[in-house]
Amino acid sequence: MNQLSWLSEQLAKGFHRIGQIEILHGDQKPANDRSDVTYVLCHELDIEVVKSTKGLPSDFIIATGPDRARELSTYSPENEYRFTKGQMNLRRNWVMHLQSLQELLLALEGFYPSSFALWVAQQRGSLEVQNLRDKLNRQTGMYRFARSISNEGAQQLIQNVCGPEHQCAKKILWQIDEGNPLDDSAASRFNGIGSGLAEPQAIPLLCREACNHFVAECRKVSKLEFEQKAQQ
Repeated sequence: MNQLSWLSEQLAKGFHRIGQIEILHGDQKPANDRSDVTYVLCHELDIEVVKSTKGLPSDFIIATGPDRARELSTYSPENEYRFTKGQMNLRRNWVMHLQSLQELLLALEGFYPSSFALWVAQQRGSLEVQNLRDKLNRQTGMYRFARSISNEGAQQLIQNVCGPEHQCAKKILWQIDEGNPLDDSAASRFNGIGSGLAEPQAIPLLCREACNHFVAECRKVSKLEFEQKAQQ
């Protein structure tokens, strides 16, 4: 079964949310919208506005097709660069009209790269997860110093950087290493569904390896740990 078949099957089971994206069917768009569309995407906080019979506000962006997904997801409402698409600060006030299941899959890929594919791989039991030490040991250049972070420093960093409390909407699947699972925390317990919905209505965003932002933070912590030891 390919990704399109998985997507079609999940939609039939009631799937309509991934991250902060709401998936509406064409008959759920505003009554005064006569465009011929199969799916409509919007921010989860804009659902009522998009479905309203009053029509869309004048400041709404109307995107036709999946091509603008990356553009709409690049910057936050404060115009800050979103260093990971898993951040919970997706901009609002837009609607996207899609003509087919293929366009829907491409749009989801644009908003949340590889997220649907990772979920499908997890369901198939074929998802590969890379633990933190394996990720850090591959770093070169100035980031090679990230390898020296202590297990304690890494555990604390996860609580300081990851999870919805820090604007990350992904479920962490990796460990520190094979023998060191993550400490229990709000970040390690988060299921990747920020909306509070349950599967199959929502599909979780998955984190199969530490992101580049986390690696950069490991380098900072490692440097701080080194300086603290030198002062002892």
